[in-house]
Amino acid sequence: MTPKYKLPVLLLGLSLLVCSVGAPAQPLSAVQAWETWTDQTRLLAPVQGIAFGAKAPLGLNIEVDPAQRYQEIIGFGANISDASAWLIQHRLSAAQRQALLLDLFGKPPGIGLSFTRLTIGASDFSLKHYSLDDVPKGEKDETLAKFSMDPMREDVLPVVKSALAINPQLKIMASPWSAPGWMKSSDSLIQGQLKPESYGVFARYLGKFADAMQAEGLPLYAMTVQNEPHFEPPDYPGMRVDSAARAKLIGQHLGPLLAKRAQPVRILDWDHNWDEPQAPLDVLADPVARAFVAGVAWHCYVGDVAVQAQVHDAHPDKETYFTECSGGEWKPHWRETLPWYMRNLVIGTTRAWAKGVLLWNLALDENHGPHLGGCKDCRGVVTIDSKTGEVTRNFDYYALAHASRFVRPGARRIASSSGEGRLETVAFQNVDDQSIVLIVLNGAANSRQFSVSFGGRSFEHRMPGASVVSFVWNGAP
Repeated sequence: MTPKYKLPVLLLGLSLLVCSVGAPAQPLSAVQAWETWTDQTRLLAPVQGIAFGAKAPLGLNIEVDPAQRYQEIIGFGANISDASAWLIQHRLSAAQRQALLLDLFGKPPGIGLSFTRLTIGASDFSLKHYSLDDVPKGEKDETLAKFSMDPMREDVLPVVKSALAINPQLKIMASPWSAPGWMKSSDSLIQGQLKPESYGVFARYLGKFADAMQAEGLPLYAMTVQNEPHFEPPDYPGMRVDSAARAKLIGQHLGPLLAKRAQPVRILDWDHNWDEPQAPLDVLADPVARAFVAGVAWHCYVGDVAVQAQVHDAHPDKETYFTECSGGEWKPHWRETLPWYMRNLVIGTTRAWAKGVLLWNLALDENHGPHLGGCKDCRGVVTIDSKTGEVTRNFDYYALAHASRFVRPGARRIASSSGEGRLETVAFQNVDDQSIVLIVLNGAANSRQFSVSFGGRSFEHRMPGASVVSFVWNGAP
């Protein structure tokens, strides 16, 4: 059973931890560590008594090398969907709301989420289906005179503003699930394709959203032109936009439009699964579109995370992001699913060049909603009891926390040996205090004793099977 905690109790417990973020630099010999066991007896729990020494490394050894540096990290987080924002706004008291947001976005004892994604219009996790420019069926609004942010003002914008106030480094991206129905072949938010004659007005619609967010004090870091553009769901907003259409939309319309803005917004292509790497490659093969595409965004539901690196290697000047994955009742067991999350979504995505990592819904209720169509058994990073406001932190939360609590925006991924003895790793160096963060998954069934080498010294640690640990130490020369 997933443990449940009332927020004040959880925060009191977390406050007893020794914090690495913002703490004075430790001598090289000191190593701080936090571990999570899938039997749930230890959840992001501190480990005492680890220190570097002069002993020779063990046969099973992880070597960390800060001289080999890779991509900059902007952060880890989850989507503030309509459902998540509604629950936070309407099913929590003011005190519960503030405590949860401080835990999610705040400095330790919070877990410091610093990346989020919004929907431009409705998704399946909305209380109603809508766009930001709806008109009666059969009508059009080519001038976008009826464009309105009102559907986002009650719930989504207040939650995002609160999160940004807690963490001013929060990066916000956004994705439409559908253009307004009058721009589409289906004349509906459900299914259909973007009409070629609507490319220009749809680009202006997205630009108007970026301007509106800027006016709200919520500048966009990035956007995609369509969530999952090769999927037309039957019962919630969606839209097919194939690679040739996306290239034309970006290259001839949205790219030039956003390039004129004083505050630039990155355009990310794809925003869909690992199984079709050729789709973003086709867009990047278009020389006009490529000039306006900052990077590629990926989802987890089909395929292998390794394709992120393949696309990066083909276009090393383009950035990589991981923007959606949801857990659910189809994989409810900690011992199976937490290692999968760590292997693929935290370690795998960042070793495959992701600058930012996002899970799907930040919060859902005990009935896997609210939702309107789509996934009926998805799980949020946290579960909010719709009657009591009690919060359950799911293994999604702990997977994110093992990175987000220690890896600060601006950190660089650095080299770490990985894969030996079922120990999978990723390492980072923070820029402010030069601290090193090493995340280790023991994906084996049995415990593993191993050493970690850094700067000519090493320390040892034993992990039970199917467990995770985050180490932090001073990496200053």
